[in-house]
Amino acid sequence: MEHDLAKGPAKEAAPTGRGRNRTTKAFWRKIREPLAQSRFVKNAIASLLAQYVRLVRMTSPLVAGSARFSGGDYSEFEPGIIALWHGQHLLTPAYYPKRKPLVAMVSRSADAELNALMLEKFGIEAVRGSGGRESTKHLDKGGAKALIALKKSLTAGKNVAMIADIPHGTPRDAGLGIVLLARLSGRPLLPVAIATSRRKVLEKSWDKTTINLPFGRSAVTIGTPIYVAADADESEMERKRLEVTAALNAATAEVYRLVDNKP
Repeated sequence: MEHDLAKGPAKEAAPTGRGRNRTTKAFWRKIREPLAQSRFVKNAIASLLAQYVRLVRMTSPLVAGSARFSGGDYSEFEPGIIALWHGQHLLTPAYYPKRKPLVAMVSRSADAELNALMLEKFGIEAVRGSGGRESTKHLDKGGAKALIALKKSLTAGKNVAMIADIPHGTPRDAGLGIVLLARLSGRPLLPVAIATSRRKVLEKSWDKTTINLPFGRSAVTIGTPIYVAADADESEMERKRLEVTAALNAATAEVYRLVDNKP
């Protein structure tokens, strides 16, 4: 006992690497929820995302043969419905003309809130909902309201943008929601794809999300406009759904051919 006292009080053992990891994880779990609910934090992240997308656009010049949203080539089809694939749509705000009104449908999920906030940084109005359904008879209340809002925007002369495939469904397979919007509004669907030569594909994500990287080349393709008749029945709607799927996949294949400089 005297020997122990002479040594003085025992020092606490320094935490091991594993202990530090557990402490860090516990701390992150404690602050993650408040951060996720913080409007300030979400706005800050959205601003950073917007600046990054602008950087990619600024450092990735369009290749020869690339389409443009501006100009007279597509003015006769405006207002129109810009159709995009999940995971391939992230650059759209930076390539869309600044002074041309655009309303975009964004999922109501918590993850998509950052996307909605980022769109606002580009002056793009976001409508929350999910319209890419397997059946037009089973649109939920939010999805139906979103489609009505998009239809009103088209009537007011604004272009709208909508993801064609169903969230966490079959990637690159159009749902009927976007076809229903075309039928209700009488406005054409414009299959659009945007790509960069420098990119990272998240292979484990359900939609193969593409992270576009700066300092490369970029390309935009806009496919042949697709109209849906106001009296289209169930079989015609399905035929148009398949047409949208094929047109968007063709636009995607073409944009990668252009940006990768393939014959």
